[in-house]
Amino acid sequence: MTKTSPPEGYLFSKAYTAYVFLLLWLLYFFDYVDRMVVVSLFPFLKADWGLTDAQCGAMVSAVYWAIILFSFPVSILIDRWSRKKSIGIMAVLWSLATAACALTKNFGQLFAARTAIGIGEAGYAPGGTAMISALYPEKRRAFMVGIWNASIPLGMAAGIVIGGFIASHWGWRHAFGIVALPGLVIALLFFFIKDYKTVGLEKAVDRKEAEKESGLATKRMSKMDIVRTFAGTPSLLLTYFGFAGMMFTSISMSTFLPTYFQRVQGFPLQKATLLASGIMLTSIIGSPLGGWIADTWMKKRIQARLLVPSISAFLAAVLFLGGFQLFSGGMVQYGIFLLAGIASIAWASSAIAVTQDVVHPGLRAVSYALCVVTQNLLGSSLGPVVTGAFSDRYGILTALKIASAMALISCILFYIGSRFYKRDLDKVERIALIPES
Repeated sequence: MTKTSPPEGYLFSKAYTAYVFLLLWLLYFFDYVDRMVVVSLFPFLKADWGLTDAQCGAMVSAVYWAIILFSFPVSILIDRWSRKKSIGIMAVLWSLATAACALTKNFGQLFAARTAIGIGEAGYAPGGTAMISALYPEKRRAFMVGIWNASIPLGMAAGIVIGGFIASHWGWRHAFGIVALPGLVIALLFFFIKDYKTVGLEKAVDRKEAEKESGLATKRMSKMDIVRTFAGTPSLLLTYFGFAGMMFTSISMSTFLPTYFQRVQGFPLQKATLLASGIMLTSIIGSPLGGWIADTWMKKRIQARLLVPSISAFLAAVLFLGGFQLFSGGMVQYGIFLLAGIASIAWASSAIAVTQDVVHPGLRAVSYALCVVTQNLLGSSLGPVVTGAFSDRYGILTALKIASAMALISCILFYIGSRFYKRDLDKVERIALIPES
């Protein structure tokens, strides 16, 4: 009996690929539920512990600070050991840490538990991105990454809505405990999926170098070879920094839009969280849409994978700034915010694909980990605490305008990166991935 080969460009059959992708999608969804549930609990924590806006922002930032410290070393483990085992262990850790938040008695303890969530989540985005890049053909990479990333706004919105509902009815501690459970179940399933064989870090050599290597056409990459690979890829570096600017804007909006609707427009907590969640939910359109546009446009213009993020960042900045500056409420303003929500995520899928396109296949998790470190160090970790500090001093409206303007910097960086993309793509080693037996 002959074994059926997977379709061209796929690592496994389409049905099994869809199953693995579903688990990856659900884990990312609950990753962000656990990460953002605390946002809807701010009023309850303020009432119990007397926290400031800056302290509330710091509880969101704590996750990202931990990711900064642990993402890179964990990504090395992912690339060199096992994707499925690493991801399974991480999901168990962040779920248990979320449950532990329910047992905390003061700000310091909750901050520590939130930091533990970040440690668990540190390698998931790099590991998941590497797996999706292996599962699907390159021509579908941005679109599938887009569908995967649509779980982020959904998870954020669900975390805020579910957290607010549970806290309003049964108390904020129950919110942490309940949302932690699904991640544990999915993590256990993930330990049993098929992975691909770890890729050796080898590169092709020219004739003179081959003679020195005893006639071999390839040689193992040294640490300096790896450093030169990243340092000598400008489209990749500019994508990292463009990512940071967009995450500063996006995470600041996700964190403080509920506060804006409650404090400036006078909505009760549940209505404020629903309005903010509606904006995040529209991002489910933007993520796959941006990936589809980039993959389609790329057939005619290779630079499309960075031109789409540039255009998306520009639209997000203009729409958010216009909404805050020209309107003080109403349906027109909210409609503008809905469009801004789409634009504020449409850039991500093709930008993530770039971090996989222009590097050696054995360095994909490391590549996205460097992106994660950069975006969290300069964007996600700073956004909530800086925006919270500006809010304490100048008011929430001014703080959100400043956060919106950061997207304009990303617009410029993505555009400059597009000028180098084709050259960097042409330098990449082409290596076929092999499924585990």
